[in-house]
Amino acid sequence: MFLAMNRFKVKLGSEADFETVWRERDSYLSSVPGFVSFSLLRGASKDDHTLYASHSIWRSREDFEAWTRSEAFRNAHRSAGGNKPLYLGHPELELFDSVIAQKAGDAAA
Repeated sequence: MFLAMNRFKVKLGSEADFETVWRERDSYLSSVPGFVSFSLLRGASKDDHTLYASHSIWRSREDFEAWTRSEAFRNAHRSAGGNKPLYLGHPELELFDSVIAQKAGDAAA
């Protein structure tokens, strides 16, 4: 398993617009080999922003990297620059390889 996470500092008062952008986007993920799941998470609010994280889970790092080189990726991100007024700074990309994975009812593997 491989996880790709982007963290966004969304300007206070822009949360609903930010969530709408994600809810209404064409992600193209369901057609990409190796894609497992996606979540958008809302975190704590600070003085000037609310923290959000987008998580995509992939079968492997190679599947994720293939996605980033695909036409589907370019299509999914073609209008991303227009959303920059909603957040502070740049999204922070973090990538994780699975070390231990456990599902409900299973022992750690």
